[in-house]
This record gives sequence, structure tokens and C-alpha cells, in this order.
Amino acid sequence: MPTNIVVVGGSVAGVEALLALRSAGYDGRLTLVGADPELPYNPTPLSKELLSGEMDEDDIRLLPEEEFDDLDVDLQLGTPAQALDLGARTVHVGGSRLAYDGLIIATGSEAVRPHGWFDLDGVHTLRTLDDARRVRQAMSTGRPSVVVVGAGFIGCEIAAAARHFGLDVTLVEAAPTALRRAVPADLAAPVVSLQRAHGVKVVCGVGVARILGSGRVDKVELTDGTVLDADLVVVGVGAVPATRWLAGSGLAVDDGVITDTTLRTTAPGVYAVGDAARWPRPGAGGSIRVEHWTNAREQGKRAALNLLDPEAAQPYSGVPYVWSDQFGKRFQLAGTAHAEQVHFLDGGPEADSYLALLGDGDKAVGAVAFGGSPRPFNQARRLVAAGTPWQEAVSRHE
Repeated sequence: MPTNIVVVGGSVAGVEALLALRSAGYDGRLTLVGADPELPYNPTPLSKELLSGEMDEDDIRLLPEEEFDDLDVDLQLGTPAQALDLGARTVHVGGSRLAYDGLIIATGSEAVRPHGWFDLDGVHTLRTLDDARRVRQAMSTGRPSVVVVGAGFIGCEIAAAARHFGLDVTLVEAAPTALRRAVPADLAAPVVSLQRAHGVKVVCGVGVARILGSGRVDKVELTDGTVLDADLVVVGVGAVPATRWLAGSGLAVDDGVITDTTLRTTAPGVYAVGDAARWPRPGAGGSIRVEHWTNAREQGKRAALNLLDPEAAQPYSGVPYVWSDQFGKRFQLAGTAHAEQVHFLDGGPEADSYLALLGDGDKAVGAVAFGGSPRPFNQARRLVAAGTPWQEAVSRHE
């Protein structure tokens, strides 16, 4: 049993690991290191309810400060981990070294920031609470013209929030379709239609050539020569795992910290979870890295228990799940939507809502819903989690 555990990362995964450690009876020293000076918060509402004003900052805190006190956690926030010494079993934080005999890496991911795009005021990413504050302030001051770069989940949600404020907003995506990383074009089509129906100008298949202005952003020039007015630009073109601090440590890192099925890294007593981890999901054919809230939460718990009792370690086999709320409709995806077979259980790509089951080989591997009631999607999600044979999964809904 470890007696001195350090969790690096004040993320959902990191906080869930703390809770699981104490719930399992661990009574040793417990330290949380976080780069963000804020008390840990749930990032999911940043581009949704917090941005639109439906939630305030207290609503998104993962735990109030007094609960961290009750857990007897040494909070070291506002100073990022700088290096890891596996030989000495220490984490370098600021000017000090934290010793550990158990370590959980939960540093999450950070926004991609294309070179030269952030030289002007008024250009933002949206990954942190401070980012959300700045974007919301800009949206609620005057009537700025907004350009959102990147039509993934976050970009679509930011566009919806901008329309909530009654702003003129253009959503720009270099790929041919929105949500390209998540779903095929036909499954994304109703989302694009919804955005356009609410006044968002959606431009796909065209990238950003330059962001223009003198001191402050004024225009966005696209690769086809189009020039957009822009008082506010929010960039959501992807994220990368926050693992630069591990360079030279000896840990295996390749677009995330490499782990086995139990979330243990290549070093004894060191586990990685959430956005920062790349793990071999059974049946997925190789390793995956998932940037979703449910995955982070479940992995934080599993890694904590495996760290306390590695001889009884259990593999993590959760099915990725993500949702996105836009204009009062919910998009949900469980598993993967990039599969050989698509069967619409309800609606279709031309409808206002749908439920689709996805199959690869002889198994159901994904479920996607846009709008509709939650119960049918939850049923399909359970079929995916169980690895139900494709024909059986389809027939259960016919």
C-alpha cells in the first residue's frame, strides 16, 4: 500500500482519483498539483451553460474547498509540474521536489494554438475557466461580430452561445463537414442545419489564411479569399495532451502517456488517466486517447483502485461517451461512429432528429442520437457497451 500519493492535474480525472483513494480507505499523504490556480472545476459547461449564463462559477466546481480539507488533500494549485524523475520518484513543482511512492498523471489536454493567430487582442481559445470568462465578457459587451474557427463540438457550442447573445456569428471549418472527427458527414448534417436555422453562418471546406488587425483583431481572411468582419475570434481546432513536462522522464509518450489496460504506465507505481492517457481499449484494435468527461471520471476511479492494489488490478474497458447541447437539442455519441455499417433506428440524416446504430464486422460499435428522447439512445448505448452482435442489436429495435 502506497503511503505518499501525488496526483498531477486538477482535472475531472484527477479529482475522481482523489475521491476514489479516500473512499477505498487510503489514509496516507495525498497531494494534488494543478497548473490552473482555480479550485478544480468541470470544464464541460465552459462552452455551454457557463458561457450562456445558465450556470455560474460555483455551479461548475468539482468540490468546494472545505471538502478538499475533509479529504486531507494538500492542494498545490497555480504551479504546473515541470519534470518527473522516475529514478528518484519525485515530481518537480516550482522550486521544490515532491516525493511519491504512487503517482497519477491527470494533466488533461491543452488547446492547439496555431502560430501567429494570437498576436492580436480579441483572439481566444476556450479550454479554461479564465478563457470562458474572457469570451463571455467579450460576447456580452456591445454587439461584436464573432468568428468561430473549428466546427467540432466546442466550436458548435460556442456558436450557439454567441447566438444566445444575439450576435452575428460565422462558424468556419477547414474540413468538408462539421464534427468531422466525431461522425461521418450524413450524421453531422442535421447539426449543421440546426446551426443555420438559428442564424449561424456555417462555412465548411475553407480554412483560415490570416487573422488581421492592428493591435486588435478586425478581420479574418479565409483561404478562398473571403474576408470576414471579426471583433471576436474563438479558435477551437483541437487539443493535445498536456505531457510536455514529461519530456526526458523515460515514460513512453506518443500523443498521450502510453498505458496498459489497467492504466499503468511503463513505470511501476505510475498511472495515467483522462485526456493525457493513451490506452488499449479491448476490441478497439490498438490504443486510443479520449477527451470526454465520462471517460476521465471513470478512469480516475479505476486507476486509483489499481494503484492501491496492483496485484488485483482490473482493466479499464469503458465505452467513450460524449454529448453536446446546442439550441435546446442534444447530440450524443457512444463508442465510435466511424464504422462500416449504419442503421437508423429512428429518423435519418434528413430528419430533425435521429437515432443511429453503428456496426463494424459482426459487432455494434457505436450509437449516435440527435434530439429525441433519452431512453432509446441509452438502450442502444448498453448494446454497444456489451459488444452485442450486429444483427442481434439491430433486430432488438425493429
